[in-house]
Amino acid sequence: MNNLCKDRVNQVVIGPDGESQRIDNYLLKILKGVPKSHVYRILRSGEVRVNSGRVGPSRRLTEGDKLRIPPIRIAEKQHAPLKSVEKFDVLFEDDDILAIDKPAGLAVHGGSGISSGLIENIRAARPNQPFIELVHRLDKETSGIILLAKTRSALTGLHGQIRENQTKKIYLALVHGAWDTKVSKIDLALRKYVSKGGERRVVVDRLDGKPSLTLVRSVESHGQTTLVQANLKTGRTHQIRVHLAHLHFPILGDDKYGNFRLNKEFTKFGLRRMFLHAHQFSFSHPRNGSKIELKSPISAELRDVLVSIDRDKSVRET
Repeated sequence: MNNLCKDRVNQVVIGPDGESQRIDNYLLKILKGVPKSHVYRILRSGEVRVNSGRVGPSRRLTEGDKLRIPPIRIAEKQHAPLKSVEKFDVLFEDDDILAIDKPAGLAVHGGSGISSGLIENIRAARPNQPFIELVHRLDKETSGIILLAKTRSALTGLHGQIRENQTKKIYLALVHGAWDTKVSKIDLALRKYVSKGGERRVVVDRLDGKPSLTLVRSVESHGQTTLVQANLKTGRTHQIRVHLAHLHFPILGDDKYGNFRLNKEFTKFGLRRMFLHAHQFSFSHPRNGSKIELKSPISAELRDVLVSIDRDKSVRET
């Protein structure tokens, strides 16, 4: 909970980092470890006040607002050791932006049983950085470029570019099958839902889903597999994974939408993770408008998988 006292009422004056933020999102950010349901309960009950008045979750804050936060007691959690940001590969950094080459297996943020992720690690390693937020997200098992904003204006500017489809995000994925180069556009609406086991899932739903567009082309053939390039034109949850799986080209190593038998078979080539990598991210700098193009090559680990597949006769033969 940062420096807030859990046993008495706290009075917080909103600074530049809170300007234009919804109050629910601001509280979720500063009340680390407090369940989301509890944050919304204290908002609904009127225990949270802005300038002495009751507010709803959608109320946007202004610099200088006086925020009253009631006493909040939570169980202390044991956190895993933090990884220093210096151990991450920094692809780009200036006063507004930080771009990290995220390794596979690292969540971008804590939650759902994960005590800390990339964003928590970076904040802990940079205690004097007044503001740092994720611009977008990557699945835990996806490697590659992740962009963070170091100012509120950079965050809102980059969010605007993403919303208006003014950025370019390209991923590399290894799929089973020979990709038909004539099939380059996947235009299938996607809908999110929660399974009976509480797991977040996504399914193609032409009636109730949100418009989702992915452009795909073949990059390299490796036996009965194809390394494809996927250009995201929309940014839906699990978009590439679901689009490719729906067309019967599952990403190898994908334990949620992929093929279990194939995933097990390809472990013999050293594939221990989902073969999906955020390869390229192009955007305009939110301060000066200059064009920035970031690239991250696939890791030696994934390249070794491709070499192993090429050496195996049984995979080369159809």
